[in-house]
Amino acid sequence: MKSMKVQSMKARIAERGQVTIPKQLRKMLGLKPGTVLEFGEEHGRLIAVKSGGADPVSEVYGCLGRKIDTDTVIAELRGRE
Repeated sequence: MKSMKVQSMKARIAERGQVTIPKQLRKMLGLKPGTVLEFGEEHGRLIAVKSGGADPVSEVYGCLGRKIDTDTVIAELRGRE
């Protein structure tokens, strides 16, 4: 994916360290509520990168209300507990 040049935008750091990312950048970069960003420093610049997040299996673990691991479920289905 080719990087697009965007005009400079400014944001002020709030008292608690919060910064609002300009809407145009959020839209262009696909940043939605809940997106995790990893922060770092590179040559005196603040760098923010979208985190890969958890693997897809971890994202849905327990979504059916049963907080048990896959091996236990398979054992139950096969009649071995």
